[in-house]
Amino acid sequence: MRHVVLHALAQGMTPHAVYQRISDFRRYPELTGTVQDVQVETLPDGSVVSDWTVLFRGGLMRWRERDTLSPATDSLTFEQLSGDFQTFEGSWRCAPHDEGTLVTFTAAFDLGIPTLADILDPVAESTLRTNIAQILAGLVDAKVVDAPPVPLNGSGTRGTEVTDERAVAPARG
Repeated sequence: MRHVVLHALAQGMTPHAVYQRISDFRRYPELTGTVQDVQVETLPDGSVVSDWTVLFRGGLMRWRERDTLSPATDSLTFEQLSGDFQTFEGSWRCAPHDEGTLVTFTAAFDLGIPTLADILDPVAESTLRTNIAQILAGLVDAKVVDAPPVPLNGSGTRGTEVTDERAVAPARG
């Protein structure tokens, strides 16, 4: 299963204000062309179920998820109930930061195609990171404050993240 963690900073906003915007799923299609549609249904017991349609590699991915909203902690969790992923679950957390609110998005997913996982999972992870960054920029003008490690070894596996460009030897011709 692939895991994604993304941190972003929403300057000048309280955690609760950020949480209120993040939990407004209906707005997501306005913020990124990749999210085509989100339908939200509040069930009689107060729980929320949402249906998502998202562009992925020239096609559409669809899923239904249960969303557990926790306004008291400015967080929410989601878990796929049915759809194109074999597994898709995660959370959003909003915490105070010196400059506003630190948003932490986490997700774990499995596309359910083990023979193609080495090819598809990195693409899905990149797409998810890009979409979440666009959504946060649109919702709360948040900026991502970390990046995934950069593959350096050419094998498709993650290498060491380079934070100082002097650490990379110049190419020899």
